[in-house]
Amino acid sequence: MADSNGSQSGCRVRLRRDGRIGEVVLDNPTRRNPLSLAVMRDLSERVAALGDDPSVRVIVVAATPPAFSAGHDLAEMVDRPDDFYEELFEACCELMAVIREVPQPVVAAVDGIATAAGCQVVAACDLVVATEGSRFAVPGVRIGLFCSVPMVPLSRAIGRKRAMEMLLTGDPIDAATAADWGLVNKVVPAGELQEAVSDLADRISRSSAGVLAIGKRAFYDQLDRTETEAYRYTREVMAANAAMDDAQEGIGAFLQKRSPVWPASGARSGDPAAASRRASG
Repeated sequence: MADSNGSQSGCRVRLRRDGRIGEVVLDNPTRRNPLSLAVMRDLSERVAALGDDPSVRVIVVAATPPAFSAGHDLAEMVDRPDDFYEELFEACCELMAVIREVPQPVVAAVDGIATAAGCQVVAACDLVVATEGSRFAVPGVRIGLFCSVPMVPLSRAIGRKRAMEMLLTGDPIDAATAADWGLVNKVVPAGELQEAVSDLADRISRSSAGVLAIGKRAFYDQLDRTETEAYRYTREVMAANAAMDDAQEGIGAFLQKRSPVWPASGARSGDPAAASRRASG
């Protein structure tokens, strides 16, 4: 993969590209990759830029071991004015929104501890691959700062009771438990993380970029609807999707027993979000 340095001095965020896969890497291992205000802004910008690139099919969020991220940079949170804390957590929420709103699937590659806001980033990603030695925690309660913002994606990923247990005790869970609870998709030995993430990203990237974008948006849009409303919405999304060139090419290729040929250079044909926007009314 080709590397580039962080766009802001001291942010320790690197970008790597490998064909249709874009990877954003937290690279401050000696401090366990803290999510300072500057880092979160840089990370948001990097992910958003990859999201705007039609040649990118999958975005990976990774970090240089021994940790994925220890969460917010506590050193910058001492004796600051009230508006700093408001700015800090606004930037945190904006980062999670970017991860959710980019059209590409976002995969977290976790090798090591992911705590507090670091665990939040993991929970916000669409898919997660973690090494066997990785651990996950929201321990803010132990230092008098309840992990209120991290609880949002965490509770949606693993459910209310399990999230409450993690939030109230601050105790970490191991990778196997995280997989059992639904926070992690796959657990692999430490030396196999890159291969596992690349394999997952490659399998995803074989599909139409436009269809991936429709699917990701529709998945999250239907979650909070009633079952009746979810069916109405997804019916309209799927009908609009079926009329797209991508679907017609894919169906034709299947019937003809050949590989589909998606738009040149991986570009998203037309407006991939149009179907879900129309269905949303």
